Amino acid sequence: MKKTLLAAGAAVALSYTVSAQAADNSGEYLSDWWHQSVNVVGSYHTRFGPQLRNDTYLEYEAFAKKDFFDFYGYVDLPRFFGGNSTSTGIWNHGSPLFMEIEPRFSIDKLTGTDLSFGPFKEWYFANNYIYDMGRNKSGRQSTWYMGLGTDIDTGLPMGLSLNIYAKYQWQNYLAANENEWDGYRFKVKYFVPITDLWGGKLTYIGFTNFDWGSDLGDQPNRTSNSIASSHILALNYDHWHYSVVARYFHNGGQWEDGAGLNFGKGDFNVKSTGWGYYLVVGYNF
Repeated sequence: MKKTLLAAGAAVALSYTVSAQAADNSGEYLSDWWHQSVNVVGSYHTRFGPQLRNDTYLEYEAFAKKDFFDFYGYVDLPRFFGGNSTSTGIWNHGSPLFMEIEPRFSIDKLTGTDLSFGPFKEWYFANNYIYDMGRNKSGRQSTWYMGLGTDIDTGLPMGLSLNIYAKYQWQNYLAANENEWDGYRFKVKYFVPITDLWGGKLTYIGFTNFDWGSDLGDQPNRTSNSIASSHILALNYDHWHYSVVARYFHNGGQWEDGAGLNFGKGDFNVKSTGWGYYLVVGYNF
């Protein structure tokens, strides 16, 4: 049931809009540096599991950048508003909570040293932690990616960050790679302000996870690598934001595309490669 927030792109765009307005509108938000929102996310044909999933869920989202601390994170209540027959969540004996956080800590600021060179503006100890509460061990995940991150000066009106991690896998829905170091992830994030539109700010955001080197590929119907690449148009106002998202999956969730499976309800073929789509509506407070 693993999934990653698609409203993350909206948060990147919001950091461009909300942070720029904070000095003039600080009274409009609960905090002038801890930016947060509540979102309704509708997903269609996501491919993090062996079966296509449609889901509409409630989400709390936060991001911040202050001194040495750079943060993005969210908490989902899966299937809060419903979904298709292959999705489970809070109301139908599935996972009641899914969480992902991405804290980064500036090595430059913590050491008082300017480590920038060339296009590399700042360096971070980067983390990406994922937790799926599940109802039992077969529905539970706990994954920690840890490594090095940097922000890139492109010389263009855009933001770009890169992170590379090693992964420690605790629980993983009873898969064979639990409780071991298991592979690597390269993450790229960027956003490009496009234009003012209908009184808001329109932004294009992209972020891609490249996973490789996992021992899970030694198991039948699983792979050692996967890709999830998201492409987002976000329209942001002081309090409301709206996003349309297309995400490409390659071996989503490290399931081998086209593999034949049967979970006791008949044979089916894995559809882990292809496109999924999301709509996001959120309120910033």
